[in-house]
Amino acid sequence: MSRWRFLIAPRWAGYLALVIVFAIVCSALGTWQLNRRAEALAEVARIDANYDAEPIPLAEALPELDAFDVEQRWQVVELRGEYLAEDEVVVRNRPFAGTTGFEVVTPFRLDNGDVFMVDRGWVAQNSDGRPSEVPPPPSGEVDVTARLKAGEGRIAGRTSTGREFATIDLEELAERVGAPSYTGAYGILVQDGADAAEPPLGAPRPERDEGPHLSYALQWYVFALLAFIGLGWAANQERKAREEAGLDEIRADGSAARTQHRAPRRKEPAKRDHDADTEDEILDRR
Repeated sequence: MSRWRFLIAPRWAGYLALVIVFAIVCSALGTWQLNRRAEALAEVARIDANYDAEPIPLAEALPELDAFDVEQRWQVVELRGEYLAEDEVVVRNRPFAGTTGFEVVTPFRLDNGDVFMVDRGWVAQNSDGRPSEVPPPPSGEVDVTARLKAGEGRIAGRTSTGREFATIDLEELAERVGAPSYTGAYGILVQDGADAAEPPLGAPRPERDEGPHLSYALQWYVFALLAFIGLGWAANQERKAREEAGLDEIRADGSAARTQHRAPRRKEPAKRDHDADTEDEILDRR
């Protein structure tokens, strides 16, 4: 074990500490990626369970105006009432098919007087960056089917301007309507047939994609393992270099001590027996 004693030097303790910190960071990033994958899989499960399900009454899905659970995302609900076209707003900077436009959000007053916000779809922006012409909603009492989604809240520094909103802020929309309104969730209008091809355009079906989170997580764990393998390789390389240079020990101050290697003694030829030499000489004379 003396050939590995150089590992007790302070610098190798520092190397080990750096590797441990690196491995902890890599492991934390790997765990974060696994958590991201779990969230993606949960979203895929919600799409499978809710997106194509049979509609249920809105009052059954959301018994309270501020009620909403994340597991209800994409749940299909049905409601009856009339659109409040005069309170309609648009939400800017909304992507669709590789371009940017506006989402059209129209308050919908139910038969009991409560108001539910309905996202009727997407419209393009004109050359001035303003919404293109928005077709009005149907007038009178209608039946509507929508998929639930949580409100977006308010983003600091981004405010509404007139009828243009920065986000689907259900609290602000409720204040504008001035009537009891649902603030936990809004509905994305379900469009069928010819209505789906006319603006406002319906939102595309969400993708069932868990993303590359699992492969990223494995990569981070491999990086953590490689750090220790690299440290072991570096230690072995130094051991070999020390053996070649004759540095076998570590002094108390951490410096190397050189071992003196004595050259092997040459073996002297064995002395021949004197009597045997004399006998050989006599035989040679004869």
